[in-house]
Amino acid sequence: MTLAHLVSAIYETARISAPTLLEGLSGRLTPEECDRRLLSWSHKLLEQAQVELRVDGLEHIGPDETFVVMSNHQSLYDIPVMFQALRRRVRMVAKQELFKIPGWGPAMRMAGFVEIDRGDRVQAIRSLDGAKTALAQGTSIWIAPEGTRGPGGADLLPFKKGGFHMAIAAGARILPVSIDGTSRVLAAHGRRVQNGVTVHVRVHPPIATSAYASDAREQLIADVRSAIVSGLS
Repeated sequence: MTLAHLVSAIYETARISAPTLLEGLSGRLTPEECDRRLLSWSHKLLEQAQVELRVDGLEHIGPDETFVVMSNHQSLYDIPVMFQALRRRVRMVAKQELFKIPGWGPAMRMAGFVEIDRGDRVQAIRSLDGAKTALAQGTSIWIAPEGTRGPGGADLLPFKKGGFHMAIAAGARILPVSIDGTSRVLAAHGRRVQNGVTVHVRVHPPIATSAYASDAREQLIADVRSAIVSGLS
């Protein structure tokens, strides 16, 4: 990253993290306050990089339904872009190690982030319960099924199956979302931010997991992947 973008990102992250940590320690943190801070943080980061955000397809989602949101992942800027594009309560699945940080772990749980330990099957099952609870309480769960940042464009990495198991177990519809352009703002392993890039977010019609038989999971994965790819250039 350029120095100006790095300083801005550090400042904005610290600005929302400090009070979140203190309120988490005191038990006063609320999801509503986290929503406000995440929207402010994401707006500032995109403003600093002069990102022009264009969003299509929001008519596909009602205000009250929660989803397992699945998108491609090509840049660190996907995170602020998704918060600004969907503008609803969305939380990510986070690695278990982050929840072990004193003070920070309770704050993440109060904020609604879902803990997962891929190396522990029992803990992974518990994380499914956490996701079900979050979805039932009005929080959509965002997962990048590629598992890591890809090269950008329509050449997606193979999809991991954990998010699909989560959606099926929770009885939630999957919301495919295409993010196009963030790799031009900051490449997956790049260090330089390009100002003034237009980023397109396309929200596709939700896919009901209940429409797929238990032996049709690969078809479900293929259909979600196809929807995401259809919105990429």
